[in-house]
Formats: sequence, C-alpha cells, structure tokens
Amino acid sequence: MKLDGKVAIVTGGAMGIGKGIVNVFLKYGARVIILDSSLKLKDTILELNRKYPGMINGFIVDIRKKSLLEAIFNKVKNTYGNVDILVNNAGVCKLASFEEMSDEVRDFHFDINVLGVWEVTHIFLPLLKVKGGAIVNLSSVTGPMVADPGEVAYATSKAAVLGFTKSLAAEVVKDKIRVNAIMPGYVKTPMVDGMAKESNADNPLSVVEGIATSIPMGRLALPEEIGELAAFLSSNEASYITGQGIVIDGGSTLPETMPMGV
Repeated sequence: MKLDGKVAIVTGGAMGIGKGIVNVFLKYGARVIILDSSLKLKDTILELNRKYPGMINGFIVDIRKKSLLEAIFNKVKNTYGNVDILVNNAGVCKLASFEEMSDEVRDFHFDINVLGVWEVTHIFLPLLKVKGGAIVNLSSVTGPMVADPGEVAYATSKAAVLGFTKSLAAEVVKDKIRVNAIMPGYVKTPMVDGMAKESNADNPLSVVEGIATSIPMGRLALPEEIGELAAFLSSNEASYITGQGIVIDGGSTLPETMPMGV
C-alpha cells in the first residue's frame, strides 16, 4: 500500500493508459480524482467504485479550458485539502503528414498534449505545495528518441513534455515536489487501435500485430504496466528521482539497425 492515504489527480483516466494508472493507484491505497473529457468517465467511476468504494471521484472537463479547471480546483481543495500526486496522462495522436497537416490537427495536438499539461499543472501546483509530492507526465519514446512518418505533431508535443518535465523539476524541487516523465512505447489502448485503423482501415489488427513483432518482447505494453511505473515514481520508493524521462517500451528502441551476427 505504498500510496496509502495519498490523493492523486489523473488526467485522461477514463480509459487506456490513464485507466490503467488509476487501477494501480487504487490498488496501492490512493484516493483518485479523474479529469477527462470523455463521457466514458461515468462508467469508469461506477465500475471502480464497486471495487474501491469511496476512493474514486471524477470531473468531465476539457483540460484546455482554464476557467473550468479553476472551478474544479476549488472543489478539490474544499474536499481534499491538498494533492499528493498529479499525473498528466491525457493525450491525443492523429496521423497526418507534415505537408498535408491542417492547422486544426496541429493545434489539436499542441493544445491537449502541451497546453493541457501546462494548465493542469499550473492550476493544481498550489495543492501539491501544501505537503510536497510528485508530478508524473506522460511523454513518449516518439519525439525524444524515435519518430515515424505522420507523427510530426505528436512527436513535437511529446518532446515538449519531456522538456517541460526537466525544467519544472528544477523549479519545484525547493517545494519538495519531484517531477518525472514516463516515455512509453506502444501500449494496448484505444489510441493505438485508432491509429491502426487510420493506417489500415480494412485490417487494423494486422498493423497492431506488425508492431508487436517488431518489439523485442513480442507484444505491446498493458496499461497497468505503465501504471506500476507511475505508482513507483509517485511513491517514497522514488524519493531521490526527479527530472528524469523513464523509458518503458519492451525494448522497442533497443535495436540499432538490421540484425547482425545472428
């Protein structure tokens, strides 16, 4: 129960990686507040309340909207008093080539993946300063380490999240707040399923299977595996870790080039 008694905010926690993180946090004793724009949030809260009664709460909100976040800040402050953990997980990815990408698709990535992280952190930071705590941002191996065609906006936004993580860590260490980033490879989520459909509408499963065969561990990550890393970085077990980007990708960034010597 390494998160016992802690209060955690998780953005984008209604499904995918975020839901995996929420599940793991609840398992370790945290009280969790989900911020998500999806109406699936209601179903997620009902589902998890059956297993962890009274431990989960949530607000349907667009994290790009500062005024809405400020209203939620007041509700969280009045109910919980402080926040120990903030996980900036909410993110989007739509495939489009650089030359053909519209301003709307570009801004969709930047506004949610970068501005959303910025706004949520800026607004809830005072509640983390009450007792100190941990911020975990979801970056990616895409952008900081690797890249594929069609992911220019996504890669740019995730590289920005890593830069944000490092600089913010240097600023808030005086407040006993640690800031780290998780850099996943491919994870079995609705986002990846959507990207597979964009790549091959007739046979998206073949895209996912192709990705899996290129990963040394032979599979995509499970959302709960990302959750376990998030829980570690949020706990006292990681008390001397800050400003870092932690890769969790099943070895997908390991191969140098084509296999040699085997």
